[in-house]
Amino acid sequence: MTMTHGIEPLTRSGAETVVETAAESAVVLDGVRKRYGDVQAVDGISLTIRRGEFFGILGPNGAGKTTLIEIVEGLRQADSGTIEVLGTSPWPRNVALLPRIGLQTQKSAFFARLTAREHLATVAALYRLPADAPGRALATVGLTEHAGQRVGNLSGGQRQRLAIAGALIHEPELVFLDEPTAALDPQARRDLWQVLRNLKAQGRTIVYTTHHLDEAEALCDRVAIVVGGSVVALDTPHRLVGAAHAPTRVMVPVDRITTERATSLPGVSRVTVEGGSVVLETTAAGATLAAVGDLIGLDEVQTRTATLEDVYLELTGTEAHS
Repeated sequence: MTMTHGIEPLTRSGAETVVETAAESAVVLDGVRKRYGDVQAVDGISLTIRRGEFFGILGPNGAGKTTLIEIVEGLRQADSGTIEVLGTSPWPRNVALLPRIGLQTQKSAFFARLTAREHLATVAALYRLPADAPGRALATVGLTEHAGQRVGNLSGGQRQRLAIAGALIHEPELVFLDEPTAALDPQARRDLWQVLRNLKAQGRTIVYTTHHLDEAEALCDRVAIVVGGSVVALDTPHRLVGAAHAPTRVMVPVDRITTERATSLPGVSRVTVEGGSVVLETTAAGATLAAVGDLIGLDEVQTRTATLEDVYLELTGTEAHS
């Protein structure tokens, strides 16, 4: 794939041509490696995250995502390679970076008996922030009306917002979000999406891990898929999906067509029955839909085009939550 508009081509080697200047880059990794005994957790990863970018890191458990993020955050030392975060090295532990980065982890610690405002006031005191900092952070994540509620009484989605508020209270340039919507119900997830979009609109650089591929597709400017310690794909979700050439799925109510008849239609490569539908897989969606329309009409017929999940499954051979 050729480069267009400054976007790197799809790569399955973990290598990336760095074209940004230092001023345009928030994170630059070059040949980063980390081994634990016989396990090569990170295997020569090179990539650049641009300032203001919403960058997703995807991959199955054990792929090396957490180790990679901890190296970038300055929590672990790489065995080899170079790492620059906001123009400086995070290791040895670089305390000058701490006010410039924010961290939200999967298991964020809370002062459960304090109110949401009191919890953030405690965090703010660590940074010697002004008295209005907790209120501003609560407003950023949409928790102002819950400021006086005890943390222990907040819902799961509200606690996740509070964790993000704690990561943002000192107004960092670079924010690391680790599975921020894990264990949330669908509505709470969607509500948090808007919070994340607002952060992006503020110009913050966001490095984000998730197992929700629909979420990554909706939010991320680019994603890196990590398998076995290496980056096997890196591009915008749209380009990754386009490069996958995954089939379109045409779903017809099971009482409208037989599998034998469906198999004979133009462009159909595979037919299955799933959840009350005959599912026709095709790489010639136009021709297949036209044939279905001529045969039975298109009422109640649905189509599903390729998604980032299809790309992920092709590259990893695993479900996103594995």
